[in-house]
Amino acid sequence: NESPSKEDVTKALSTVGIEVDDERLTQLIAEMKGKNLNEVIEEGSKRLGKFGGGGGSGGGAAPSAAQDTPAAAVPEAKVEEEEEEIDMGGGMDMFGGDGGDY
Repeated sequence: NESPSKEDVTKALSTVGIEVDDERLTQLIAEMKGKNLNEVIEEGSKRLGKFGGGGGSGGGAAPSAAQDTPAAAVPEAKVEEEEEEIDMGGGMDMFGGDGGDY
């Protein structure tokens, strides 16, 4: 459709669960009057290109250290010691209560 109406746009967006803000849609249609959508998109893309960054696919995953390092040079993982719990006899109630029901 070369010149969709508010009803056309509302119907199209509602089919994918988008609720239309009538005031903003009216403003958009007024601003687009007499303009070619493809040209507007192309101009917008040029402007966004000035910002740089963005988009593109990410690079591949970096190889893991195990793949790059010989087995003899890989440091062994440290074994963490378990912390010992100390019984405070109930004297450390976080909320200052007497241990009653809450």
